Amino acid sequence: MGFEFNHFLELIPDINAAFIQTIYMISISLFIAILIGLPIGILLYITDQGLFMENRTVQNILGFVVNMVRSIPFIILLVALIPLTEFLVGTTIGPTAASVSLSVAAIPFFGRIVESSLREIDKGVIEAAIAVGATPWMIIKEVLLLEARSGIISGVTLTLISLIGFSAMAGTVGGGGIGDLAIRFGYYRYDNTIMIATVVILIVLVQVIQFAGDFIAKVVDKRK
Repeated sequence: MGFEFNHFLELIPDINAAFIQTIYMISISLFIAILIGLPIGILLYITDQGLFMENRTVQNILGFVVNMVRSIPFIILLVALIPLTEFLVGTTIGPTAASVSLSVAAIPFFGRIVESSLREIDKGVIEAAIAVGATPWMIIKEVLLLEARSGIISGVTLTLISLIGFSAMAGTVGGGGIGDLAIRFGYYRYDNTIMIATVVILIVLVQVIQFAGDFIAKVVDKRK
């Protein structure tokens, strides 16, 4: 059975609800990823060898933890974090529960992107700031974040798109959202209409996010 328009109209309420759940999940996860991942990325950079807050112990420990979490496949991370999810939100199903594992996956991912963006900054700019007596906080705020803002925005875009893919995967364990809808209707009930509709929605959503992210990154890029 192919795509049936009348059947699609009947499923619009379910699709709308799933779409809202997906936006809810990825919004929470992105906020937490930026809130925690941004400082982690900055720490990974400024504690590296030759930088103004060099600390190999912090750099190695933090880098190990980040790499460890990133090495775990998301579907395994979903299962491994069930006890933590139940402790934090009181349930292991639904979009709120899924946002816990999504956040844990997104934090180290975004942290590494921030670190990579900061490494593209000309170290001469940092040395000049140190020479005029800038404090570490001033260097971070006025130099690092300002110079790397385009790359960081691109990183936010990439993280958001990755979260959309992860959120679809979370549907396999009752996480809600578009992925859950595709599994329940498209897979278990062999409903091609809902499967095609969810794929189209995800493609459009990713394209819109990528376009908006690229546009903003270009606008704030000081090099252009």
